[in-house]
Amino acid sequence: MTEKQFKKDEVIFREGEDGKSLYQITDGTIGIFVNYGASDEHKLTELKKGQFFGEMAVIEMYPRSATAVALDDAKAIEIGLGDISDYFSSNPDNIVNIMKHLSSRIRSLTSDYTEVSDTIAELHLGDQDKSKRSTSLVERIKKFAGVYSSNRKMSKLSSVESQKKISRIAHSEGFNKKVESYPKGTVIFKEGETGDCMYDIHFGRIGIYKDYGTPNEKLLTTLSANQFFGEMGMLENEQRSATAVVLDDNTTLETITADDLKELFDNNPPKLEMILAHISYRLRKLTNEYMGACKLIFDVCDAEASGSVSDDLKNKADSYSASFYD
Repeated sequence: MTEKQFKKDEVIFREGEDGKSLYQITDGTIGIFVNYGASDEHKLTELKKGQFFGEMAVIEMYPRSATAVALDDAKAIEIGLGDISDYFSSNPDNIVNIMKHLSSRIRSLTSDYTEVSDTIAELHLGDQDKSKRSTSLVERIKKFAGVYSSNRKMSKLSSVESQKKISRIAHSEGFNKKVESYPKGTVIFKEGETGDCMYDIHFGRIGIYKDYGTPNEKLLTTLSANQFFGEMGMLENEQRSATAVVLDDNTTLETITADDLKELFDNNPPKLEMILAHISYRLRKLTNEYMGACKLIFDVCDAEASGSVSDDLKNKADSYSASFYD
């Protein structure tokens, strides 16, 4: 681990490079760009003191998905692949901090994804007169078409290695925290409740539902052994956005709180690595789905401009359904 100094406009790493280290900013501002230096360059975000960058490539062993540039004279601690364990050992609070950094990005992107999904629902392709679209809808259409146009070269979803890292061992192996079994039908948490823990499935299945127990009930996804869920509640103490229900008798879950992470790191480091990889992969997956929704709007704009909106495109827009969950 060393503190690096960067001059204004210095490139720290480039999109497409192998990720061999992550950084924590100690001074200055870092910009994260896609297509840096090209005509369609787009700045994704600005990061300041205390924030991390470059972590996803290291956690998932994945090529850099963006370029990092010093926006002014800046300093950052560089943490190489071989130094991460020592870094967490000497800075245990940063185990939670880096997870919270990733979760805040997920929360922000989820908001954007909800907006783009709502925009698709309002498109009403076909016979509608486009002049009747509200000003706000037109502006959102332009916004999301522009997002895709600027980011269409971003890395794809996942790699074989990142998936191996998430589930390379059975989650029940080694040191674990509180482990309990539940009968079919047990509600683990309800939509709208405030969460303070996450769960690791050792055996059985969990259903994630929207509007559970109502006429509008919808099964969002089914999770099985060696998968995590509920991490956003643990990290941000925010309301659950869905309901988690046990689908099989004797489903066995490990309950993990933020206070448990340091103990897990000390006694079962692979478990902590898998939690980090899970959160990072979830962010990458959400990014991929968000970009897919933006692409649909881009394709609609392109087709409408040429006066040739195909039946296939109409069907895609009409049948589009967002697929995220917390």
